[in-house]
Amino acid sequence: MSAKAEHYDIVRKPVVTEKSTMASENGAVVFEVAIDSNKPQIKEAVEALFGVKVKAVNTTITKGKVKRFKGVTGRRKDVKKAYVTLEEGNTIDVTTGL
Repeated sequence: MSAKAEHYDIVRKPVVTEKSTMASENGAVVFEVAIDSNKPQIKEAVEALFGVKVKAVNTTITKGKVKRFKGVTGRRKDVKKAYVTLEEGNTIDVTTGL
């Protein structure tokens, strides 16, 4: 597997919400990442994929909710999000997609 494919396995997709839009005003971008990835891997993947300098990476794991569908209980998957703060002068336009 190529190095670029491994980076796409780590960084799944950008998260576009009201909170992530407010974070982007402070130079941060929010990505959904692999649940088993760590901060150095996320930093390396973002720098390689987008050609930017990363200042810091903060992560959070959201536990999946228990939901019912047609009377059957199911569980959503756990999601790990990475708040990637970029160095001054670096930007990522998440509206164009990966």
